[in-house]
Amino acid sequence: MVTGGGGHIGEVVVQALCELGASVAVVDLPGALENVGSEAVSGLGRCVAVPCDLGNAKETRACVGEVLSRLGGLDIIVHSAAFVGTTRFPGWAVGLAEQSPEAWDAAMAVNLRSAFLLVQEARSALASGGRGSVVLLSSIYGMVGPDMRLYEGTGMANPLAYGASKAGLEQLARSLATQLAPHVRVNTVSPGGVERGQPESFQKRYCDRVPLGRMATEEDIKGAIAYLASDLSSYVTGHNLVVDGGWTAW
Repeated sequence: MVTGGGGHIGEVVVQALCELGASVAVVDLPGALENVGSEAVSGLGRCVAVPCDLGNAKETRACVGEVLSRLGGLDIIVHSAAFVGTTRFPGWAVGLAEQSPEAWDAAMAVNLRSAFLLVQEARSALASGGRGSVVLLSSIYGMVGPDMRLYEGTGMANPLAYGASKAGLEQLARSLATQLAPHVRVNTVSPGGVERGQPESFQKRYCDRVPLGRMATEEDIKGAIAYLASDLSSYVTGHNLVVDGGWTAW
């Protein structure tokens, strides 16, 4: 299962799992699932679409049963759905003084609560084969605070609930790793900033702070997901794999 599979990173996650031979259920809002099952998205494996509003607790729980019904089992969950800096929601991608509690709650529901609900609902299915793996997509901003000087003059924002929810995912993974062991492993991946046509001034400032001298691409995250989802990491749990070009190494 891949949540947020209709987004930029989600599509790459789906490709990574399909290339490993997995059958994948892509869980996302209906409008984001138009290309699910196409060769460009699914690569080598079977891929099915499961519409779900992950901000709705009832729908989130129900989608686990839908996945089990359609695929016959569930060994891997990759949670990549999230409110991000470009998400359009009133009171979200704005300055600190304008960020609203409604936007905070909506982001926490999708970014953090849905991960908890999915794993809670799927725990027996994940454990049944003895090789379950959960990978939660966090961020460097779950580890460090943003340097707001990068955003000056760009119109971009870094909402407080984004970093708070990503930090929550990392602690959720550590707690789940100890409670679901030994049959289910739980880890996080923390990417750095991904290049998506941001203003040139932002990209230059960002790259100047990265030891590898560039922003990430979705492809940079693919290998990390494949590693943690597969038996290549069979003795790894409760770990946060940082894929940031060295951003947090300074």
